[in-house]
Amino acid sequence: MPNFSVLDLAPVSEGATPADALHNSLDLAQHAERWGYRRFWVAEHHNMIGIASAATAVVIGYIAGGTKTIRIGSGGIMLPNHSPLVIAEQFGTLESLYPGRIDLGLGRAPGTDQRTVRALRRDPAAADTFPQDVLELQALLGPLQPGQVVRAVPGTGLDVPLWILGSSLFGAQLAAMLGLPYGFASHFAPEALMDALAVYRERFEPSAQLDKPYAMVGANVFAAETDAEARRLFTSAQQRFTDMFRGTRGLLPPPIDDIETYWTPAEKVQASRMLACSFVGSPETIRQGLERFLAETQADEVMVSAMIYDHQARLRSYEILADVTKQLQTTAQAGGRGPGAAAAGTTA
Repeated sequence: MPNFSVLDLAPVSEGATPADALHNSLDLAQHAERWGYRRFWVAEHHNMIGIASAATAVVIGYIAGGTKTIRIGSGGIMLPNHSPLVIAEQFGTLESLYPGRIDLGLGRAPGTDQRTVRALRRDPAAADTFPQDVLELQALLGPLQPGQVVRAVPGTGLDVPLWILGSSLFGAQLAAMLGLPYGFASHFAPEALMDALAVYRERFEPSAQLDKPYAMVGANVFAAETDAEARRLFTSAQQRFTDMFRGTRGLLPPPIDDIETYWTPAEKVQASRMLACSFVGSPETIRQGLERFLAETQADEVMVSAMIYDHQARLRSYEILADVTKQLQTTAQAGGRGPGAAAAGTTA
């Protein structure tokens, strides 16, 4: 039975502020810890008024300081935006403060538009050196080598667990080659999911961090007491994705009664394609959908996003999912390996 974790983008809802969003993220993390979720990750985005987690390492420190046992990490840090040394120092500091609880997920995309990349003082071609930057970061967090002049303080020797995140075969190949756990962004880019998982598992080479492949998949879950209520909550995300195609990235909008009045047929096709790995409905509907998804992907972990406008409704959705995962665990134990029971490797 796979682990379930939380991906929180610190969404800023209409009528709220970034401060509200960050306080809500901590509250969600504290609840997720009590409900048994494995990890709580936040992601780096820049120049987006609807996402409050741009200073990702700072947000991780805030959330780790308000929790006790759940792993906290990045889903992910967009490494082309930073020097590996700075990231090693930031996450070395986090690991020093919260030992054994920090994850460092790494992405190759900038997490923003090209004008903002220039404002970050980064070369748009920096993504081309992503594999080399990962290796440099890995070395900075590894044991001090004879004659090593530059070190991360703190950071060197702390071996913060690295993850490769992506939505294409490139990340799958890199994660396999380096022997690192791999997370696929199927919660917004699901088309290459199965091909990427196959490449990762077939080409995986054991490493000091991981002896077997460990694949995480992204999914959106919008759970409520009834299917109709959950479908209404889902319209906030559907509006958000539709707005992306319109070239606007605003605050998270409240749900609406009829999404068909909001998008055009072409926009519906585009948004629905990106949101294909979404599970929307009552507890039973969610359970059935996840059973099929886990059987298909054989994922070791599911990273769940829920862009829900109302914070209390978002909490309730994750609470329902936690109950559903307990049911899936019981079913798996009763029937053997059960869905999604692939080998879990040795990652923390």
